[in-house]
Order: sequence, then structure tokens, then C-alpha cells
Amino acid sequence: MRNNDEKKRQKLINKLIFLNVYTKEDQQLYKLPLSKLQNEFKRYKLQNHPHGEFGSIQWV
Repeated sequence: MRNNDEKKRQKLINKLIFLNVYTKEDQQLYKLPLSKLQNEFKRYKLQNHPHGEFGSIQWV
């Protein structure tokens, strides 16, 4: 279980670096727990959603 969490952490770290949310040199990134990394990634996805500030498309 611990190994899986570490793999998830590393994947999220790599994604956040790739998306230029953090840099490789940013030491705080490597200290964040899995839950914080997941929140950072979710926040990034929401901010960069294709519909922007309007949310999802709704049919009227």
C-alpha cells in the first residue's frame, strides 16, 4: 500500500512539473503529501478547464 501511494505521489509530481505548475527545483513540492498533490492537480485542472469560468456546458 505504501509503495502504491509513493508511485501516485511521484506521478503527480511529474505531472505538476510537466504542466509548469512547479519546477524541479521547487523543494516544497517533494515534501507535499499525496492528498495535497491531488488537490493541487485538481485545482490546476479546474483553472484550465476548456469552459473556463463558465463551468460545464448546460443545455437549456
